[in-house]
Amino acid sequence: MVDVAKVLDEAGVNNPHVREYVTYWAGITEPAAIEVVNTSDDARLVAEALEAGELFPAGEGRYYSRSYFKDTARSEERTIVATSDEGDRGTYNNWRDAQEMTQAQTDRMRGQSRGKTMYVVPYLMAPPGSPLEPYAAGVELTDNRPVVLHMIRMARVDVAHLENLEDPATFVRAVHVTGDLENLGQGTPEDQRYFVTVADQRTILHFGSSYGGNALLGKIAHGLRQACYDGRASGRFLAEQFMLLGIVDKQTGAKYHICGGFPSASGKTNLAMTLAPDALGDRYHVEFYGDDIAWLWVADDGRVRAINPEFGVFGVAKDTNAATNPGALDSIQPGSGAIFTNVAYNPQTEEVWWEGMTPEPPADVTGWQDWKGEPIADRAERDDSPWAHPNSRFTTTLANVPNVAEDFEAPQGVPIDAIIFGGRTRDREPLVRAITDLAEGVYDGLTLGAEATFAADGLDGQLRYDPMSMRPFMAYAEADYAAHWLRIIGQATDQPVFAHVNWFQRDAEDGHFLWPGYRENLRPLLWLMQFRAGEVSGRPTPVGVVPTEEELDLTGLDLPREDLDRLLGIDLERWRQEMGFREEHLRQFEGLPEEIWEAHRRVAAALEAAE
Repeated sequence: MVDVAKVLDEAGVNNPHVREYVTYWAGITEPAAIEVVNTSDDARLVAEALEAGELFPAGEGRYYSRSYFKDTARSEERTIVATSDEGDRGTYNNWRDAQEMTQAQTDRMRGQSRGKTMYVVPYLMAPPGSPLEPYAAGVELTDNRPVVLHMIRMARVDVAHLENLEDPATFVRAVHVTGDLENLGQGTPEDQRYFVTVADQRTILHFGSSYGGNALLGKIAHGLRQACYDGRASGRFLAEQFMLLGIVDKQTGAKYHICGGFPSASGKTNLAMTLAPDALGDRYHVEFYGDDIAWLWVADDGRVRAINPEFGVFGVAKDTNAATNPGALDSIQPGSGAIFTNVAYNPQTEEVWWEGMTPEPPADVTGWQDWKGEPIADRAERDDSPWAHPNSRFTTTLANVPNVAEDFEAPQGVPIDAIIFGGRTRDREPLVRAITDLAEGVYDGLTLGAEATFAADGLDGQLRYDPMSMRPFMAYAEADYAAHWLRIIGQATDQPVFAHVNWFQRDAEDGHFLWPGYRENLRPLLWLMQFRAGEVSGRPTPVGVVPTEEELDLTGLDLPREDLDRLLGIDLERWRQEMGFREEHLRQFEGLPEEIWEAHRRVAAALEAAE
């Protein structure tokens, strides 16, 4: 038996509630050893992981990891929000009873860490001193060393964070047990994996994975699901799957901050890490704050403010290259401490590669292994399956991003000028449309979606709705979520402008993208800031205000006239069709605030009246 008290004494863990929690779960999972982790332990843990074959060198100060081939992504159908109140059951949150799920997870985890080390990872999901710090502290218990190394890059890991709590009991209790990955029945009726957030007990119990959001419990389980619940329970804040960036006007000294939600494959990370286009670079500088999570609240000055609770970036590698996201590449250079997961790897040269990193894979396949560890050279001649897994990742700290904002760790956060939503839509959605009414802005977020891509599904042109881009992360019912949004943002005396953006319009005949995207996406955001400041007025439409051609700064950008007209136009027929889909979508959410229905009716009536 491990002498838990002695280990905690030696590590300086004095918080009695932390000690009780660690002792209890050590009795359940029965580890062979216990180790308390600080960020200062990173180099030693990396060395141990390399020696154990859990990591491999990927050049100087970079590392490669490979997960079990059936354990490569989040599993939404196995992810549960549990509380003691069935009123928290929503359309998307997979609600279950707290007592039932706690008992079931405890039974699954019993004895599962035998022969392993339990790592105690105390962390903080907010800058120290933040107004939201009481909701940010947690302790992850994990039996997986690479998970610890990822957590050190994604959160602020230090025992001191748990010793300075105003209320020593108020930390999130996050338990991760890997399980026997090869015998868990992934994807079968006997699947043993469950990833449970017991939200009203501020407890996270994840069993059966060592990958990403299933295992880095400070990230999605705490930073989104638990924080989403805490924000509503406290009445103080919103926790959203939002990117956060800043724009500096070097000519005037003005600075703007924009956050927003984008469904999967809709350009969120690339926008978060964007740079100014060359033609505007002398005047504007873009600052990076975060690519995945933002917590928002209203400060004493009446402004909505936001922080990125994370300390790092857990980015999708696929299609990340010098054109799409140069900042991401710069953040994972040699010496960065970055960890790559499930990309292609060459142990002879210590190189990594993924689809889209370069136009073609390496011509000389000697030594190259795919994401499963199988030699590329042994493939059949016509085997063109991906070298890297489509959900392969890179993990690096925020400080490694070259254009990270100087104040990214500011406890008071940054004032938000705009909240934007954006989904991948081939038609109907213009480049940008501003929304000045709070209820219509929240309504637009609730009806956010990305287009179904397979016409054979009978969904041609219809969206897969992803409210606020929080579909997999909501912790309680959608109607209450909408009401909470209206309450929080409604408290602001100086409210941000809402907007919807779309970089993905295509020509109906040849399919080319009408907008070049990437760094050029700064241009519509600049117009949005000018609109909020009253410097431009735009053109009113039934679904918001769009720029006029003269207002949109197109310096150095040569767009065909017909493409520009489409980008700034409104297809009334397609919009009228969309309103029927939206109404059907919203009727899933029983008890939706009347303000949302009123917003829907206003937009629908305006579309019917338009010519």
